[in-house]
This record gives sequence, structure tokens and C-alpha cells, in this order.
Amino acid sequence: MGDRFALSSGSGPPPTQPELPVLRVVVADDNYLVREALKHLLDSDPRVELVATCENGEELAATVDAELPDVVVTDIRMPPSGDAEGIAFANGLRETHPEIGVVVVSQYADPRYGLALLDGGSDRRAYLLKDRLRDREHLIAAVFEVAAGGSVVDAKVVEALIAARTATASSPLNELTRRELEILALMAQGKSNQAIAEELFLSKRAVEKHINSIFMKLGLAHQDDVSRRVKAALIYLADAVRSA
Repeated sequence: MGDRFALSSGSGPPPTQPELPVLRVVVADDNYLVREALKHLLDSDPRVELVATCENGEELAATVDAELPDVVVTDIRMPPSGDAEGIAFANGLRETHPEIGVVVVSQYADPRYGLALLDGGSDRRAYLLKDRLRDREHLIAAVFEVAAGGSVVDAKVVEALIAARTATASSPLNELTRRELEILALMAQGKSNQAIAEELFLSKRAVEKHINSIFMKLGLAHQDDVSRRVKAALIYLADAVRSA
């Protein structure tokens, strides 16, 4: 009885405390000031080891292959392409290193970037806006979340995604059939009914029927032919620009 009490009373050397988990992180951004800011934020947490910083996509790819970090924090736009280099790299990692998490940081709350990043799945992916990185915990929490297999998307990016989806869902073009959309696209190119018929291997009469249906669905049935062809083309082109 006395022996059991002695064991539970804490006599002897204290138990060894488990070490904090350390995440190995690589940072990539072509802007020196941003790299230094990210470095400062990450270095301030003892649970994070900053392995390397990179200035472009090629350097990032080589560093990741050599270091195999737990998480990559990268800008969207970097050399050599200067166009969504970070997202292309993140998507490529799904094939080469699916266990590596990626936190994309950007000044753009652009739904196209958000969709491109999450197209292959949301696991181990985060999209943060740079103006939110003043809060160190925001970045650190995202780093640990993607390392654990989760995802984080900035609230402003979510709002932009919802707005884009809503705009697409409310488009009058959603009422058109696939064939009607094909014909409207050719109308927007300035093609005549005969030219459309020849391109789609339809009779001219069939094309006219489809066009009348397009005008009805777009609310243009009671306008003169030239005016409604122009307006239908403008509706199509405006929707294409909005969805680009």
C-alpha cells in the first residue's frame, strides 16, 4: 500500500514532457517585403520551422523536391509565368506530393483563383488574402489546418465565389438548350442564319426555329429582328465576360 502511494505521489524525476510538433514550411513570393513579412510571422511560432524562402516557381519546385516540407506558403502570381504560378504548383503537388499542404496567399479575392485551387479537392489547401496576414494567428492556424488535411478559405473569397455562382445561376442563358447556345454563339460572331445552318449541318428552317426560341427565352420576342439579334449577342457576350 505504501509503495503504491509513493509511486502516485510524484517522487523521483518528473516525467518527460512531449516535444511540441514542429511543422517544416517553405515560403515562396517574388516580393522581398512579403517574403520577409511571412518569414517573421512564421518564425515567431516555436512550432514552425521555416526551411527556406523562394523567389519564383522554379526555385520553389526544386526546394520542395529537396526538402519535402509539411506545408508550402506561396503567392499566386510569381515568375516565370507571372500568372497563377502558385495555384498551378499547388495543383501539381496533388500528383507529386499529395501529403504536402499548401497555403496560397493573394491580394486578389478572385473567384477564378479560388475555384482553380479547389478544383481537385479542398483537402490540404488554403486561400488567404494578404491584408488579413496582419493577424499572425490567422496564418499559423491555416498552416496547421492544411498540414492536418483540412482546408481554409478566406471569408472574402467565399463571398466572391458565392456571388459568381449566383450571377451564373441567374443568367438568362441558363434557359437555353445546348443547341440554342451553339446557335447564339454563332450569332454573336455575326453569322447569318444560312451560315449557321451550314456550320451546324441544319436546315435554315431549323435554325430559324431555334432562333425564335432563343428570342422568346431572352425576352426579345416583340422587337425588330436586327435589334433583337444584336441584343441577344450582347447578352451572350456579357455573360461570357462575367464567367471568364
